[in-house]
Amino acid sequence: MEFSGKVHKFGADIDTDAIIPARYLNTFDPLELAQHCMEDADRQFPARVKTGDIIIADKNFGCGSSREHAPIAIKAAGVSCVVAKSFARIFYRNAINIGLPILECAEAVDSAAEGDEFSVNLETGSVKNMRTGEEFQAVPFPPFMQNIMAEGGLINYLKHKN
Repeated sequence: MEFSGKVHKFGADIDTDAIIPARYLNTFDPLELAQHCMEDADRQFPARVKTGDIIIADKNFGCGSSREHAPIAIKAAGVSCVVAKSFARIFYRNAINIGLPILECAEAVDSAAEGDEFSVNLETGSVKNMRTGEEFQAVPFPPFMQNIMAEGGLINYLKHKN
């Protein structure tokens, strides 16, 4: 799976309340969640994000509560993948479960600026900043996890596996 898109850059310790504020947790409708994605971290994000865009974040992205609403909101907003220095473990697992591609690559995060264009190859772990031409190497997921993401999440993967 390959993605390319415009970068939306965020700092460290972006918690699940910043990703999808608790006041919107009364719905599981992905499209409604998408309308409020990241609004407490960047009020303009829901209006600016376009399908295929990429979130770049510092360390500990997705810390806080274990709500699945957070990766669902990001995916429903059209974000193709998230590249961060590190992810909170529960967010990491929830992202895989719902099929939101994520990669850890500190060097790529350090090279990114808001509005850059990035290209990401999930199979190889290659992350490229198109503005600078720099290419970075993340550790790719093993094939079975890539298959989970390609199927759109764990439930879809299990449905199609049999």
